[in-house]
Amino acid sequence: VQLQAYGGGLVQTGGSLRLSCAASRRIYSSHTMAWFRQAPGKGREFVARIRWGSGLTYYADSVKGRFTVAKDSGKNTMYLQMNNLIPEDTAVYYCAHSSSFIADNGDDVGSWGQGTQVTVSS
Repeated sequence: VQLQAYGGGLVQTGGSLRLSCAASRRIYSSHTMAWFRQAPGKGREFVARIRWGSGLTYYADSVKGRFTVAKDSGKNTMYLQMNNLIPEDTAVYYCAHSSSFIADNGDDVGSWGQGTQVTVSS
């Protein structure tokens, strides 16, 4: 499956952004999609994931309570609503897809999106 991520941009501290990730084909109930990010000079970091069938979500501690991952099954699209953004959230955000499960370290990811830049100014 091909993934297209978009919605990044420049925002001030405390602001909000919504990222979208559109899949090129149907996502099935046994699949998982997730968001990761990579800040300059740092490794890839897990952000959030959603199980497509159940809608169950899981978040990294660093974003819990501020970010919300959601899906629109009819559009094969995943979203990441980011509120109360802080400079530490500045990174390239990537969406990911697996036909099974996605671990926090990115294991079992079958497809990655191209990334969208999020910059939070202080």
